[in-house]
Amino acid sequence: MNIKKTNAARLLDKLGIVYELIPYTVDPENLAADHVAAELGEPIEQVFKTLVLRGDKTGFFVCVIAGDREVDLKKAAKVSGNKKAEMIHMKELLPNTGYIRGGCTALAMKKPYPVFISEEAPEFPFIYVSAGQRGLQIKLAADDLRSAVDASYADLTIDR
Repeated sequence: MNIKKTNAARLLDKLGIVYELIPYTVDPENLAADHVAAELGEPIEQVFKTLVLRGDKTGFFVCVIAGDREVDLKKAAKVSGNKKAEMIHMKELLPNTGYIRGGCTALAMKKPYPVFISEEAPEFPFIYVSAGQRGLQIKLAADDLRSAVDASYADLTIDR
């Protein structure tokens, strides 16, 4: 199967980062990470979702968290230097990031936003993140993602 490279993959190539592009079957009715994990045959904890938030002081920032977790808006606000943060509206996603829901990645966004990756990501030998389109994931080491987008690791999720 010939997989077309995305801007995210081209960025990793440019940086000399090792990764793998993994296609999966998209269900337009279910864009959730658990569906992606099931399609990949991987644990949901290793399939990360990319969330774009707006802080009351800094504007847009990005959180990359495990597919089975929920972002804690208070923690996200604090690590990003804000008092409050909220998820952006779906209609704001494409014009500000270049990506659509279910295909958003921190890699090669339209503008460089601050990126925070959930602190448990480096516990895995590799994680999966969107390659920038629905139906395609990038498998890479969390530290490689962190360096590619100049991210910080942080406690971002609601405690279980």
